[in-house]
Amino acid sequence: MNPASLEPRRKFSWPLALTLIVLIGAAVLTLIFLRLESWPARTAKQSTAELERVGRDVRDAFVEVAHLQPRITINNRVYLEKTTATAQLAILSRQIEVEHELLHTWAGSTKRVKLHGTFTAKAGFDLQQDVAVDLRPDEITVRLPHASILGVEQEQTEVLAFENGFWNRISAADLENELAVLPDLARRKAAESGILVEAETALQKQLGERVHAGRHFTLVFQNTPIKD
Repeated sequence: MNPASLEPRRKFSWPLALTLIVLIGAAVLTLIFLRLESWPARTAKQSTAELERVGRDVRDAFVEVAHLQPRITINNRVYLEKTTATAQLAILSRQIEVEHELLHTWAGSTKRVKLHGTFTAKAGFDLQQDVAVDLRPDEITVRLPHASILGVEQEQTEVLAFENGFWNRISAADLENELAVLPDLARRKAAESGILVEAETALQKQLGERVHAGRHFTLVFQNTPIKD
């Protein structure tokens, strides 16, 4: 006879097995609960980290294009403050030609001065005004002032007519006043030429080409009128 057959058989304990199953199930449920409970925080942390990365990309794009770090907010929290190394950003320039004439008659004597001026007008943005970037999970919004004529540089001035009256003579003040009118005329003509809208479109294209964030990118110009 086999001695092993003489050993008492161990009985299977169903209560113990059920207890183990319950404990294992409770542990699994607790683990799942903890993961689910921490999921929003982990997701929010990952989302914020991603937006901060996008924020740095937007900052780098502005630094490259405008030598400007705009104020950047992420979900209404300020992430970077504005700093700028330059006061203005010139985007486009255009040659402008204007003419102005003085015709004055006194006691039957007429004097006439006619000038022609050639200027280079520069259009761009005043970076001293508010420039801000708002980052959201699905959108990037950039707010900045409208484009303006930053300056007009005189290239050439021609005297087309310089005619003295018999006793109504052209004075130095007359000539000085006529010369002073030309830059204002050039500035006004430049603003009417469409260069300001072109500058805003050009800036949007430059930034759009440099910001690759997989989000909707919008430039919002301030509601102030386009300056001339």
